Amino acid sequence: MENQSDLRARTLMEALPYIRRFAGQTIVVKYGGHAMVDEELKESFALNLILLRTVGIYPVVVHGGGPQIGNLLKRLDIESEFVDGMRVTSPEVMDVVKMVLIGEVNTSIVAMLNQHGGNAVGLSGHSAGLVQAEKLKLTKRVKDGQPPEIVDLGLVGKPMTVNPQVLQTLEHGKFIPVIAPVGQGPDGESLNINADLVASALASGLRAQKLVLLTDTPGVMGDKQNLISEMTKVQARELMDKQTVTGGMIPKLNCCLDALDHGVASAHIIDGRAKNALLLELFTDQGVGTILKG
Repeated sequence: MENQSDLRARTLMEALPYIRRFAGQTIVVKYGGHAMVDEELKESFALNLILLRTVGIYPVVVHGGGPQIGNLLKRLDIESEFVDGMRVTSPEVMDVVKMVLIGEVNTSIVAMLNQHGGNAVGLSGHSAGLVQAEKLKLTKRVKDGQPPEIVDLGLVGKPMTVNPQVLQTLEHGKFIPVIAPVGQGPDGESLNINADLVASALASGLRAQKLVLLTDTPGVMGDKQNLISEMTKVQARELMDKQTVTGGMIPKLNCCLDALDHGVASAHIIDGRAKNALLLELFTDQGVGTILKG
């Protein structure tokens, strides 16, 4: 029977080839869901990132903050509506979005990383023109024979171009960039962008080795509710066409597919509710989610 010392040694040996393979590579991580609110998971996530940086891997973090935005809007008695899962963002709501994402969530993540011995720097899409965006136009289907309806979501954007130079400078300076998903519009205005979209765009612009999306699900589930540990782009598109995958998993898969189409080697949708999920996915044979490859 394997004792605890043997188990720890075997775990380290299993991690070694992965550490060698990914040293010097960039990994973009979208941080959100339960991993952002549970104190134990927050600490393990911070330590995971610091370990990655210590062994020569370059993590870049993009965070969400939807629940925190909703809570402050409620406290301020500001109405907010959703269309197809996207928050309609008026100028008044945008002020709250920036206050929460840049002033509260980003600052707290940076402080947490630095408290545990990391060197983190907080950024937004406005930093050195990091994320140039345009307004997102939502097209809704209507009855047959009628033209589609264009829905105005207000100050909601989608990434158009990214400036990887500022992140590359920070990476080689041994810093961990932490990015709030607020983009810069064509007239300098702030645009509220889905964090998965920002993470995918940055992974593409950086030619990252991996894009990792932390979720509150085990990963991508098959038609028998079985976890699919690995899939190709073709298989992912088939799952969506057959409606095996529905709801919020569809935009996540599309973000992964877009990153793969733009040179990212692999994309991962993992269970952020698992302690040390990032290390388990990157440094063990089994992982804790779904990996997509070309």
